[in-house]
Amino acid sequence: MLAKFFRLSENNTTVKKEVLAGLTTFSTMAYILAVNPSILSRTGMDFNALITATALAAAIGTLVMALYARLPIGVAPGMGLNAFFAYTIVSGMGYSWQFALTAVFLEGVIFIILSMFRIREAIINSIPENLKHAISVGIGLLIALIGMANAGIIETGMRHVGDGRLEGVILKMGDVTSIGPLIALIGLIVSAVLMYRKVNAALLIGILAATVIGIPLDITHLPEGHLVSLPPSVAPIAFKLQFDKIFSLDMVMILFTLLMVNLFDTVGTLIGLCNKAGLLDENGRLPRAKQALMADAVGTTAAGLLGTSVVTAYVESASGVAAGGRTGLTALTVAMMFLLSLFFAPVFAMIPQAATAPALIIVGMLMMGAVVKIDFNDVTEAIPAFLAIVMMPYTYSIAEGIVFGMLSYVLLKVLTGQYKQISPVMYVLAILFIVTFLVK
Repeated sequence: MLAKFFRLSENNTTVKKEVLAGLTTFSTMAYILAVNPSILSRTGMDFNALITATALAAAIGTLVMALYARLPIGVAPGMGLNAFFAYTIVSGMGYSWQFALTAVFLEGVIFIILSMFRIREAIINSIPENLKHAISVGIGLLIALIGMANAGIIETGMRHVGDGRLEGVILKMGDVTSIGPLIALIGLIVSAVLMYRKVNAALLIGILAATVIGIPLDITHLPEGHLVSLPPSVAPIAFKLQFDKIFSLDMVMILFTLLMVNLFDTVGTLIGLCNKAGLLDENGRLPRAKQALMADAVGTTAAGLLGTSVVTAYVESASGVAAGGRTGLTALTVAMMFLLSLFFAPVFAMIPQAATAPALIIVGMLMMGAVVKIDFNDVTEAIPAFLAIVMMPYTYSIAEGIVFGMLSYVLLKVLTGQYKQISPVMYVLAILFIVTFLVK
């Protein structure tokens, strides 16, 4: 039955190969069960409930990818998008986490509509290629900065000044001889060495190694009860939507940022992985694109209701593809593993932030790989890309980086007589950004 539904023979694969590929993908994705709650709990959300919400959102999105799109790609709350949730919407803009969840839910609904009418592909085609790569690089820098700050490797000098606002982003070296930074650096080295040796679970092993080393150093606190237990309830964070400010300009900016970042992340990941797996058609197009994009749309809608951040297709799925995964059975295995992980929540709850920092730093480094695809020879392409990259970590905001990048792109192209290179959508977005600045 599985072989027929997933067309295993047509894809020259077997049940055993697909299941092993799914286990490989899960081992490279599982770090999100520790990292995502670590980031989102900074907003005041319940950590244990976040573990359950993260696992359920990942399982739902990946099940859609498995059974509807039938592609070997895992889906889970995305890195960078969770940072935007916690550090921009809540800490930076001063909104509640309930408001942020409402934005996630609305984005999911919009994505479902856009996916049904194939509008997402059209939007992607209207955005300059260099800016797509720059956004990925900028998010990578921001994620690495957050990881280092969480571990105490560096100090950002940020402080609360009231109304949820933060000031002071001057960077300086932290006390790297203290326990937190040392644990993080050890985990970083372990993960890097394992990645060099092509160990699929390198990030997860790095987190676990740092966690274990932290036990005698009293930075890792063992759970008082059993390691295996019933999943924590999502009641503290589920269905906590706040609709009273959804018609504000801030919500427009937040939704736009979530939509754009997730568009670039998901579509790029899908095309790259399907190309590597030899699944693109003769015209180089993504097979079942509508169904694949629906996976993160449904997953994100569920995430907003369950109480976690936006989900996206995971580039770590490349490890499963490399292991032979070619069909949705690989993704089905990943989804089942996320559901199984629900019963081990106490294990993830004891992982300290210093232990998850290496994953943030390495994922940030991996996202920076897109910098080589940016054209720095044309100044009208290079400056917008550069501004998009640097303004994200400098302002501690993904949204600000996108605004600076897109506005400078439109202005430079118009002023140098290259206005024909700008799509109508870009003009509309530029006007929207200017209006947003004027009303602040």
